[in-house]
Amino acid sequence: MIRVCFVCLGNICRSPQAEGIFRQLVQEAGLQDQFHIDSAGTGGWHAGELADPRTRATSARRGVPLTHRAQQFTEQHFAAFDHVLAMDRSNLANLLAIAPDESSRQKTRLLRDHDPAGSGEVPDPYAGGERGFDEVFDLCRAACVGLLAELTAER
Repeated sequence: MIRVCFVCLGNICRSPQAEGIFRQLVQEAGLQDQFHIDSAGTGGWHAGELADPRTRATSARRGVPLTHRAQQFTEQHFAAFDHVLAMDRSNLANLLAIAPDESSRQKTRLLRDHDPAGSGEVPDPYAGGERGFDEVFDLCRAACVGLLAELTAER
């Protein structure tokens, strides 16, 4: 079982979208029994909430349903996942600050490190208007395609 967690700030925009996209890609590949996929935020103020309505609308238009409820990533999550994928450098720094050991730090990277077309951050669309949500979807999808290819090649 490959255990993957996507992490952003509040777990209502980027990380649930990446989770939904990756879940769909895994399902389309017939590999759902080989993966455990989740998402979380470095902050907990949205805990229990569904993804932002704009994120859900963008994902629905693209055929990716989102049902995840926000949760906060804690130090204990490191033991539950093999791959912890941050959306931006700030999220990455927050994760590394709570990582209990070197093994936890080693499994924590930026999601776009897996994007064959480029690296960098997935920008936070929360205050950026509707166009930002489409851009985030495209960035997450490209990186998730690369991630799945890498993880299945390792097996």
